[in-house]
Amino acid sequence: MKDTVIWNIEQGLRLSAADISRAQKKRAALLAECERFFSDYDFLLLPAVQVAPFPVETEWVQAINGVPLQTYIDWMMICSAISVTGLPAISVPCGFTTDGLPIGLQIVGRPRGDMEVLQMAYAFEQATRFADRKPPSCRTS
Repeated sequence: MKDTVIWNIEQGLRLSAADISRAQKKRAALLAECERFFSDYDFLLLPAVQVAPFPVETEWVQAINGVPLQTYIDWMMICSAISVTGLPAISVPCGFTTDGLPIGLQIVGRPRGDMEVLQMAYAFEQATRFADRKPPSCRTS
């Protein structure tokens, strides 16, 4: 197993029942905030990840904009923060960086709004056709 996976397992094994109970209370508060948000809005749209794709040889991003990251999980916090809510979410293509690397849009819906999230993703893909586009570096003249 990779060192990061071993680290993650070890972190989990160190948790006490009290730690888990505190985390569950914080998660419940977060879910209440999400429910308040979705009483006013149908969807939350945000980047799928915090960084553009990086070389496969790089195990994980060590810093973003010069800010060091403490763990391998931190570079993907924007998607793991949504995962902890249990809200339905999907990522769809939405363009390319100036270097031609793909960028994704994360569409998040209200609790039990899975079908609406899928419908929004489909509507976005049909309207933008980003899934059919090729990066500038791959286009032929």
